[in-house]
Amino acid sequence: MYVHEHNILTAGIPVNEAKSAVIFLHGRGSSAEDIVSLSKHLDLKGAAVFAPQATNNSWYPYSFIAPVEQNQPALDSALTVLKTLVDEIVASGIPLDKIFFCGFSQGACLTLEYVTRNAAQYGGIVAFTGGLIGKEINMKNYKGDFMKTPVLITTGDPDPHVPVRRVELTETIMKKLNADVTTKIYAGRVHTISQKEIELAKLLIFKYI
Repeated sequence: MYVHEHNILTAGIPVNEAKSAVIFLHGRGSSAEDIVSLSKHLDLKGAAVFAPQATNNSWYPYSFIAPVEQNQPALDSALTVLKTLVDEIVASGIPLDKIFFCGFSQGACLTLEYVTRNAAQYGGIVAFTGGLIGKEINMKNYKGDFMKTPVLITTGDPDPHVPVRRVELTETIMKKLNADVTTKIYAGRVHTISQKEIELAKLLIFKYI
């Protein structure tokens, strides 16, 4: 099993000049460079951009709906990378309510797991094809108040990696923690990020940057 180094790719404008920050999380087999290229399509003017790089290009070894212990210690290490990065951004002068998250697939699952374990008023959250992590959902892990943070979760139906029922359960749990969740399920969509999803993310989430 592996742990993750604090290896962060930066883009956008310098954090000390930015009014907001966006954290991108790449999918399995992908890279920080790949996910950061998405920022060009999202009109993130005025934002500092951060993208952690997973060791071996994977945040955890097995499916996100495998028993959690099978994905340890990689999962806890990945969550620690995110917490450290968020703390660094806040220390640089950007408050939580100006920090946005955007992940795809495995990165979307990690995004949702982190923010729901640390519910607060963030700028906004985009999970392109993802859900909360674990074969069983441990509700004790999730606490806080999203204070109506806007959240967009998308997926295909069917998706080879992310069951729709897990997306729907994730929406329910986040709403209980006071998130303003929009879920969009695309019939027959392959495992990718479509232009429709990009436009929806710009409309619902990134308009607040």
